[in-house]
Amino acid sequence: MLTQIESARQGILTPQMIAVAQAEEHTNEYILRMVAEGKIVIPWNHNRKPTRIAGIGKGLSTKVNASIGTSSDIVDYAAEVRKALAAQESGADTLMELSVGGDLDRVRREVIAAVELPVGNVPLYQAFCEAARRYGDPNKLDKELLFDLIEQQCADGMAFMAVHCGINLYTIERLRKQGYRYGGLVSKGGVSMVAWMLANKCENPLYEHFDRVVGILKKYDTVLSLGNGLRAGAIHDSSDRAQIQELLINCELAEIGREMGCQMLVEGPGHVPLDEIAGNIQLQKRMSGGAPYYMLGPIACDVAPGFDHITAAIGAAQSSRFGADLICYITPAEHLALPNEEDVRMGVKAAKIAAYIGDMNKYPEKGRERDKEMSKARRDLDWGKQFELALYPDDARAIRASRTPEDEQTCTMCGDFCASRGAGKLFSGDLCGDKI
Repeated sequence: MLTQIESARQGILTPQMIAVAQAEEHTNEYILRMVAEGKIVIPWNHNRKPTRIAGIGKGLSTKVNASIGTSSDIVDYAAEVRKALAAQESGADTLMELSVGGDLDRVRREVIAAVELPVGNVPLYQAFCEAARRYGDPNKLDKELLFDLIEQQCADGMAFMAVHCGINLYTIERLRKQGYRYGGLVSKGGVSMVAWMLANKCENPLYEHFDRVVGILKKYDTVLSLGNGLRAGAIHDSSDRAQIQELLINCELAEIGREMGCQMLVEGPGHVPLDEIAGNIQLQKRMSGGAPYYMLGPIACDVAPGFDHITAAIGAAQSSRFGADLICYITPAEHLALPNEEDVRMGVKAAKIAAYIGDMNKYPEKGRERDKEMSKARRDLDWGKQFELALYPDDARAIRASRTPEDEQTCTMCGDFCASRGAGKLFSGDLCGDKI
C-alpha cells in the first residue's frame, strides 16, 4: 500500500488529504502539493485508521499533542485510559502513549482502543524495559528485539513514532568535549541509548540501520518522528553544540526518509529562552527542507515547578507564531510527578490556547475574527455569545455561575460599576460600527 507521501507524489488524493483540506479550509490541491513535498504530514496507520484526522505542517493550524503513560512507580491501566480520554475531550489533536511500567502491550492497546485520535509512542521505552526483564540489564538489548518491537508497535496501530535516530558516536563525543551540561540529559530514550552505545561500544542501531527503520514505518504509513535524545533540559543549555549536532543529523535523516517514501517529522527542544525560539525554528526549517517541526513546549524558564503548563504555554505561543507545527503539552506536574487526569486537562487547555494565540499571529488574515466578535459581545454584555465564542465555554460558564451577580447583565467583578454598561448608556449605538 502507498503511503500518504507516495500517493501525493503520484497525484492521488487520499480521503485523509481531503479531510485535512476541509478542516483547514484549504484546497485539495494545496494539501496534495504540501504532502508530496513533505511539508505536511498526516499521522495514519493502515492497520488502525484514526477517526480524527490531524494534518501537521505548513499553512495548517498548530496542533497539540498530549502525552500519557504509566511509570515504574504508578501502574494503573484504567487511569491511563481516563487520561487519554481527558486529553481528547480537552481538544488534543494527537496522543502519545509513553508507558514504562507494567504490561506495556496491554496499556498501549487499551489506550488505542479507547480514543479516536492518532496515537504515537517511543519504541525505545519498551525495548529497554523488555531487555531489563529478560536479561536483567537494559544494556543487553538485542538489535533484533528492538526492530521486532518497532514492527509490533506499528502493527498495533501507531500513527506516529518518535525514534531516536540522531544520536551517534560522534554526537556523544561532541557532548563530552563540550565540557558542560547544566541540565544533564533529560530524554529517557536518549540517555538509555547513550548508555547502551557506551556499554557495548557500538553505533546506535537506529542510526546505523536507518533504512530498516524507515522500511518498517513506511509499510504501515506511520509517521517517523525523529526524536531528540540530546535536547536541552535547561534554558542555559539551549542551542548548545550537542543539541544542534543532533538536529543537523535529524534534518539530514528527514530528507533521506522522505526520499524513501516515508512521512517525516522532526522533534525540537523542550527548554528554550524566548529570544532563541525563532532562530531555532528557522534553522530547522532551513536544514530539513521544510519538514514539520514538533516542539516539546518549550518551557521558557526553569524556576516555576507546579506551573510549567504556563511556562510552556508562553514558549508554545512563540513557537507557533514562528512556524512550529506541533506542540507537545506540558502539565503542572512536569518535573514533579506523574500527571493525573486534571493535570492532563490543564496541560491540554494551556497548550491549545497557546497554539491559538500563535496562529493568530502566524495567520492574521484569518485568525482574529473570532476575537473581534468576542470583543463586540463583551461590549454588548451578550453573555450567550461570549460563551459561544469561548475556547472552553463550559469552564467560562462554571466560573460565572459560581459567583452570580445581582444584575444578570453584569458580573461580580464590577457590579454597579460595569464599564461596558456605562459606555453603552453614554454612547448608545455610536460605538457599534466597523473599522474602515
